[in-house]
Amino acid sequence: MFDFDDYELWFVTGSQELYGDEVLQTVADHSREIAEYLSNADEIPVDVAFKPVLTSPREIEALVHEANADADCVGLITWMHTFSPGQMWINGLRSLDKPFAHLHTQYNEELPWSEIDMEFMNTNQSAHGGREFGFTASRLGLNRKVVVGHWKAQRVLEKLGTWTRAACAWEDIRGAKIARFGDNMRHVAVTEGDKVEAKMQFGCTVSGYGLGDVVEYVDDVTDDEIDATVSQYETEYELAPSLREDGDRRDSLREAAAIEVGIRTFLEDGNFKGFTTTFENLTGLSQLPGLAVQRLMADGYGFGPEGDWKSAMLTRAIYVMGQGLEGGSSLMEHYTYHLTPGEEKVLGAHMLEISESIATDPVSVEIHPLDIGGKADPVRAVFDAETGPAVNASLVDLGDRFRLVVNEVESVEPDEPLPELPVARAVWKPKPDFETAIEAWIRAGGAHHTGYSQAITSEHLKDFADIADVEFLVIDEDTEIAAFEKELDWNEIRWRLDNT
Repeated sequence: MFDFDDYELWFVTGSQELYGDEVLQTVADHSREIAEYLSNADEIPVDVAFKPVLTSPREIEALVHEANADADCVGLITWMHTFSPGQMWINGLRSLDKPFAHLHTQYNEELPWSEIDMEFMNTNQSAHGGREFGFTASRLGLNRKVVVGHWKAQRVLEKLGTWTRAACAWEDIRGAKIARFGDNMRHVAVTEGDKVEAKMQFGCTVSGYGLGDVVEYVDDVTDDEIDATVSQYETEYELAPSLREDGDRRDSLREAAAIEVGIRTFLEDGNFKGFTTTFENLTGLSQLPGLAVQRLMADGYGFGPEGDWKSAMLTRAIYVMGQGLEGGSSLMEHYTYHLTPGEEKVLGAHMLEISESIATDPVSVEIHPLDIGGKADPVRAVFDAETGPAVNASLVDLGDRFRLVVNEVESVEPDEPLPELPVARAVWKPKPDFETAIEAWIRAGGAHHTGYSQAITSEHLKDFADIADVEFLVIDEDTEIAAFEKELDWNEIRWRLDNT
């Protein structure tokens, strides 16, 4: 579904002809060495390609046009080894259609105090040149990542790696297609939004399809395909007795397999990266897709229930950012609370559709009634989520802009087993505390549907929001309501001014 090997970053170094050939050769040698080191760093998941040192406006513009046209290039890392006059960069940066990170570093980690002369000073002017470049980008009002420190430092590599993952998610979502099976859940506000604006802001297309379109695919699934999928279920999960080969609900498991194969084939044929369903429109399906959605999410498809296409976009982006990191990601929903003073927690779940990528072992596949939807009992995977740090993120449409709200949380074990709750679920303590987190979330307009991840951090999501140029709000250990309210007010002014 996604492969970092398909992408690369370009390492772009700025200088000028003023310094002469010998200095420029040194600049190129240093730049090539840094690019190679970054490319081999485990923290950065894509190759970093060295590009020739840029010394004129024409060279800068030519490289930018080349980067814009290169589908493999997800962004630039810019470094000013010496002093590269800012006006040389204006036209190039104004036309740049890729994200960029400004790496403010220098070749040497330590100063050779006893040997420093003016030749050394003229050659190693990153402290000087980086400020000129930074001013130019700020004057142009450009979003970018600024990473400060020596290029071998662990923290520098981690920050560049985080930004790289966000840049890859941005490249992946631009041009992505989301299939919307049915419409929005009736009368619900937060799951709706402006799909034209989404195309303008993210480059993502959301297209509606009738249930009949996917039902045709389900009906065409062969017995051999069903047998092969059911065999996977038997290998990967603990099947409830009624779903086993001699069980009285075996046909329901086969129907679930047919739904999975049908939806998967539809998505593959249409080159979709995400989809939505709604329990209010299941015409032609025997049961609400449960296990199918859980498995498709684990394989990388974004998903949103009740027509929530913004959650489908977000869960896909979160999946991409977390690839290769420890922990999974999923659609999630704030469902109910544990309100014992001092022990407040959120129980997150959905009717059925939580990705198995966040599960603890064992994962059981069961069948139970569902009181809404008016269809046959659906098959679903049941499990508890892994414990540990996680984030919940919500992408909402405020009418004049998109807002990304993130809460840092700690996933914990349920206080007691949940034998009567036959769905996948997670329990978490929101930061900084329950009352502050929930009030801030509600004041920010965060939705009940979220993208939940144990793999990425709020920094990944901040970088993604900056690249996408959408408002970002984080609720973390340092959040205080008074300051958060002021941030909301300041953001309102800023974004309203941007839209006038």
